[in-house]
Amino acid sequence: MVWILFIGIALASWAVSAQLKSRFKKYGRIPLSNGMTGKDIAEKMLHDSGIYDVQVVSVRGSLTDHYNPANKTINLSEPVFQSSSVAAAAVAAHETGHAVQHARAYAPLKMRSALVPAVSFSSKWVTWILLAGILMINTFPMLIWFGIGLFAMTTLFSFVTLPVEINASSRALAWLSTAGVTNVSNHGQAKDALKWAAYTYVVAALGSLATLVYYIMIAMGNRR
Repeated sequence: MVWILFIGIALASWAVSAQLKSRFKKYGRIPLSNGMTGKDIAEKMLHDSGIYDVQVVSVRGSLTDHYNPANKTINLSEPVFQSSSVAAAAVAAHETGHAVQHARAYAPLKMRSALVPAVSFSSKWVTWILLAGILMINTFPMLIWFGIGLFAMTTLFSFVTLPVEINASSRALAWLSTAGVTNVSNHGQAKDALKWAAYTYVVAALGSLATLVYYIMIAMGNRR
């Protein structure tokens, strides 16, 4: 039963990833009528939100876009930074949405940031501790429970991330519309792109939860 669940989540993850790449490739070919690049959009959204202490920079790679609250930078991948497509607009506005969350002290973002040190530690050691815990389950059963506790931190992080990402997309779409960056013909495309991006976080959270339950079943001696 557990393996069927894992296979289902893996297939869902593959399908969502494929759809995400397909959507961004498709909408990456549709230009904005105003010719604004991802950099232009991020800077305008920041200024429209009264934020002037965040820098927009270009980073290598594809789908490597992120906001770094530590140094207040919106990091846009090269295709997004210099592109004037619908996909670039959606991504740039979404990442700027995180900067707005930071400036407004959005509670779920604050909680996620507070979890980062613990999650970084957990991610580094959890695999080895769980492996050792499984091997020593009969002689030192508390070890696997310690590993489960560490893994639970990463699962919590995944679920706290959901409202953060959904809210950033909501902020992005609202601003894109009110600022006139998107219009009737392409706003739905920007919304669709961000919807599929959100699905990746949902699948990741469910996958993490399923894995956590699996380890708990092992610890309780109910593995099937």
